Amino acid sequence: MRKLTNVLVTGGAGFIGCNFIHFLLGKESGFTGRIINVDSLSYAGNLESLADVASCHGGTRYFFENVDICNRSEIERILKQYDVDTIVHFAAESHVDRSILGPEAFVKTNVMGTFTLLDSSRAFWSECGAMRDDVLFHHVSTDEVYGSLGAVGKFTETTPYDPRSPYSASKAASDHLAMAYSHTYNMPVTLSNCSNNYGPYQFPEKFLPLMIMNIRDGKNLPVYGEGTNVRDWIYVEDHNRAVWLILQKGRTGEKYNIGGENEWQNIELLHKVIEFTANELGKNPRDIEKTIVHVKDRPGHDLRYAIDCTKIKSELQWLRTVSFEAGLRITIKWYLSHKQWIDNIQNGSYKAWIAKNYEKR
Repeated sequence: MRKLTNVLVTGGAGFIGCNFIHFLLGKESGFTGRIINVDSLSYAGNLESLADVASCHGGTRYFFENVDICNRSEIERILKQYDVDTIVHFAAESHVDRSILGPEAFVKTNVMGTFTLLDSSRAFWSECGAMRDDVLFHHVSTDEVYGSLGAVGKFTETTPYDPRSPYSASKAASDHLAMAYSHTYNMPVTLSNCSNNYGPYQFPEKFLPLMIMNIRDGKNLPVYGEGTNVRDWIYVEDHNRAVWLILQKGRTGEKYNIGGENEWQNIELLHKVIEFTANELGKNPRDIEKTIVHVKDRPGHDLRYAIDCTKIKSELQWLRTVSFEAGLRITIKWYLSHKQWIDNIQNGSYKAWIAKNYEKR
């Protein structure tokens, strides 16, 4: 089992990253080292999500660096200053709709940002021309790199890549770069591809928080097409528990699929969200269902994703611990009780970014 001392987390102010930091500093992980959170604080980054961490551990076990991962000189400084031995790379542009409207940012962050991290850490971790064996670069990716499934079958670690959107293409490119650095430079690299995450601190434009907030506010509930597209959902803490196992015990040069084994058609999931949210708010779910609006489908909308988790379960003994119903109830209650957190995001840098990039399109 690896000894992880100084862990650099990219995108730690985002949804999965901030949950990972909370997990790592909690009792369950057993982690005793330091975390260096590198985040550019774009519209999706929110330090409010880590206010408790900064209060309890700031300056001792938790450090924040407001840095773009494409800035090589700053990344090199951080690697040296904190003597980083582990990188967990969450940072990414991640919304498919936005990648269709503006793909350039996705190529910059997801491809060039990953390259900058890989090449900077390769240089820092090389000693006398040889790569250290006590370090690790873990790259976090998505099941969307595999393309679209039909009604049956699941993605495995050997499924050929077939990305269908600028977002998934940029993530596929970053995956290939990570594995190329493993094979070419003998750099200790692991990679994971996960299904749709849900839970607290997710950016409000995503499906579940958007629907929860629209139900709360009495707004329409937009659904692409007929809503028959299928996604596999995993609670964010279960995903991060899997990442933690990979960091400790995963084989270098290997990739691991992480999924919830929990498939839902979008429209069926929405009905479940309506049921649970209506119960929390004391509303009639039948009234809320009347606000469902079917809108024009997303271009190139993949039909179905489903993950085969056999490898990580058999090799690392990972198991999901949060049932979908329990996780969904936790998630709904969290959003309904964190209105100020949501409002601060929507009225801050996100609002300015939308105005600059999309309102004139």
